Amino acid sequence: MQRTLTALTLLAAGVTALPWPLSKRDPAFDYNNQKVRGVNLGGWFVLEPWITPSLFNEWATSQTVVDEYTMCQTLGSQECYNRLNSHWGSWIQENDFQSIAGAGLNHVRIPLGYWAVSPQSGDPYVQGQLPYLDQAIVWARNSGLKVLIDIHGMPGSQNGFDNSGRRGNITWQTADPNRDIAKGVVNALAARYANDQDVVTMIEAVNEPANWGLDMDWVKQYYYDAWGNIRQSAANIALTIHDAFEQPDSYWNGFMNAASGIDYVVLDTHQYQIFSDAEVSRTLQQHVNYACNTVGPFITDTDKWTIVGEWSAALTDCTQWLNGLGKGARYDGTFYDGGQTQQNQYGSCNGKYQGDVNSFSAADKKATRQYIEAQLDAYESHTGWIYWTWKAEDAPEWAMNNLLTAGLFPQPLTDRHYPNQCSGATY
Repeated sequence: MQRTLTALTLLAAGVTALPWPLSKRDPAFDYNNQKVRGVNLGGWFVLEPWITPSLFNEWATSQTVVDEYTMCQTLGSQECYNRLNSHWGSWIQENDFQSIAGAGLNHVRIPLGYWAVSPQSGDPYVQGQLPYLDQAIVWARNSGLKVLIDIHGMPGSQNGFDNSGRRGNITWQTADPNRDIAKGVVNALAARYANDQDVVTMIEAVNEPANWGLDMDWVKQYYYDAWGNIRQSAANIALTIHDAFEQPDSYWNGFMNAASGIDYVVLDTHQYQIFSDAEVSRTLQQHVNYACNTVGPFITDTDKWTIVGEWSAALTDCTQWLNGLGKGARYDGTFYDGGQTQQNQYGSCNGKYQGDVNSFSAADKKATRQYIEAQLDAYESHTGWIYWTWKAEDAPEWAMNNLLTAGLFPQPLTDRHYPNQCSGATY
């Protein structure tokens, strides 16, 4: 659906007139001429069991705790706070920011739940994340990094995944106040970091809203409102919108672009090739071809700044609890999501995708490096990329710090052992 900026839209966004020309106030990063090369700090302020299984192991058998919501609900606020405060203070440190910058990256994306900013009555979630986020902004500035603050979880959940804070039903739109709560979070973050626009260059209004469970017109209006809320406080911060898993080339074209009178909007698409049977059955070359010949042209054909804000080296879904605590993996035929256990099997997980990259065979290492390089080439065809994720306890296909140490993530980032993999693609 195409929408153009109208007086009514501006009014709904909370902006009746623009007191300054947006084109004169550029973000502190040149998104037209520089490539975004970044990494997510996943599992820090929004828990995901597969990233930090040590926080969930005591419920591995009972499966009564599957996300941050049920953890705090089960433990109670004081004990949940004690555990999470310890985690917030240790999971990411200043030396992580220094290592990220040292690897040639220029951005970090920091996921945050709405509850850190605007806790709601009846929520079991605990607070205390914002002082650590404040510290992260300082560390980023000291390391020369830019920050994308990503609102990763919405009240009621925008996708039903554990990465929204609460696994289960998608109920973000079922309560009238929820959009206002979300808008308030955007507004509060923009105001909080209005004096840090040299570092905070993007705010993502919502991570991965599920188009199959949401009214997309409602989501699009929320994006307009979020843009207006940011403009009230922070003229130099770009709004990032997620593509809601909508892949047709033209879907987001014409929406919130400069031609419609709205500037500084970044489209975020997430590209994984492991969350369906069709994807985990692909050969390495098919994975490479998809990145080069499908994703590359898709992002290049968009009419606004576009980043691949999540992607990984994973060629399987073997990482424990990647699909959710207790759900198994498609790759080895153990996937279970409430119905029958999957019967198809495409290979053996056999423990080789746990621990660190040292457990990989020579063939696995070669394939991992080759796949990473192809994605780097494809995703730099437009604005750039942000890898998921910096570290994980037991997920070597995903942990960039481990891949860098093992020489599987290029250093420098432009180094290629497998050059010209996307040479036949048309961008």
